[in-house]
Amino acid sequence: MLENKKEDQTKLIYPDVPITSNQISISKRVEKETAIENKPFEVAKKQIDIVAEEMGLNHNIKKFLKRIERALIVSIPIKMDNGDLEIFEGYRVHHSTIRGPGKGGIRFAPNVNLDEVKALAMWMTWKCSLLDLPLGGAKGGICVDPRYLSRTELEKLTRRYTSEIINIIGPDIDIPAPDVNTNAQIMAWIMDTYSMNKGRAVPGVVTGKPIEIGGSVGRETATGMGLYFVLEAFCEKLNLDLKSQKIVIQGFGNVGGTVANLLFKEGCKIVAVSDISGGIFSSEGLEIDKLLKWTREGKYLKDYKDERYRLITNEDLLTLECDVLIPAALENQITETNANEIKCKIVLEGANGPTTPNADKILFNKGVHVVPDILANAGGVCVSYFEYVQDIHAYFWDLERINKELKMIILKAFEQVYTLSKDKKTTLRTAAYIIAVSRIVKAIELRGIFP
Repeated sequence: MLENKKEDQTKLIYPDVPITSNQISISKRVEKETAIENKPFEVAKKQIDIVAEEMGLNHNIKKFLKRIERALIVSIPIKMDNGDLEIFEGYRVHHSTIRGPGKGGIRFAPNVNLDEVKALAMWMTWKCSLLDLPLGGAKGGICVDPRYLSRTELEKLTRRYTSEIINIIGPDIDIPAPDVNTNAQIMAWIMDTYSMNKGRAVPGVVTGKPIEIGGSVGRETATGMGLYFVLEAFCEKLNLDLKSQKIVIQGFGNVGGTVANLLFKEGCKIVAVSDISGGIFSSEGLEIDKLLKWTREGKYLKDYKDERYRLITNEDLLTLECDVLIPAALENQITETNANEIKCKIVLEGANGPTTPNADKILFNKGVHVVPDILANAGGVCVSYFEYVQDIHAYFWDLERINKELKMIILKAFEQVYTLSKDKKTTLRTAAYIIAVSRIVKAIELRGIFP
């Protein structure tokens, strides 16, 4: 009955075209793949299936890798400034703590949901493992648009959320950090709330804090700095002159803005950037220093006035002709729908999960090099680890040491990934996952399954 209904609906759309069972089968497959691509956790699990087949993993190990250790959903009632009660929903997820405490950011965004947070936690596991850090994967978030909250409301929201998840965070359990729409001030409120409940200052409970209360120099720019180091190294491998590359960047916040600034200072031509309001384009290159000054005043790119620049959408930005495309916004930006329209040599993933598995296949067949998120944007978690170590030892490093150690760790991971991809004649993502997953599998084998 359902099959007939589906066939009837197809005939209504294309009344003069005969329908075959093969067409219906293809339609169902496309619908299924689209549904998977729209669910980040399904994408994350599909990535495990791909690497498990490549590695010949035992089905029990694969099952173990795809599960979540724990997921907490919390209700956050807040009395707003006008006296009304609003109730928000928050999440904290641990994917794996088998190699150490969980590590992962907290995002405040209107589209945050449990499925997304589970995927992000899983990706953090692989990221920490790839860099060989003694940390696991975690993530958190609140479904809220912080633009519509006052500072007082934002502080209340943060403190109540912290109180709700307090039993599953801490220096030995799970160490949050900033993510989309969260910053050093929010981390300071989390640290203070946690510390007041424990009766002592506990700076190691979060990273990305203000320097004055145990934060680390270099943390704010770490993700963008890591992207720069990886792109520089990859261009050397491909015999490309970094300065001559034409760059497009989706996202102009902490990550996108930082890497844009570093590349602009290097002499690269940044032809397009975007934020939540849309993007701006100039074939002659953008003046990134002026745009950063504009956006850091809280203004949107769409409102920047310059007759040399043309407004474009975030969707159009992704398909611009360029040498390097850096998606540094949100997940699921390059999909089966637009992958054929991508016109670049290198996709450098500044965001988590911006490219879906089906899009990966298309890009690979087109000869586009995709530098995966778990390698490319791992600079943030790397310097977060440095901050955590500094807090634990109460001994702080200077910026020169931070950047030197960051470059050493991230380029060591890059060399391992690049070498394995060449040896196995596979994508950089598959090579990165093989390395990351292998370390988790070894930890599982050594620790065993309790009880």
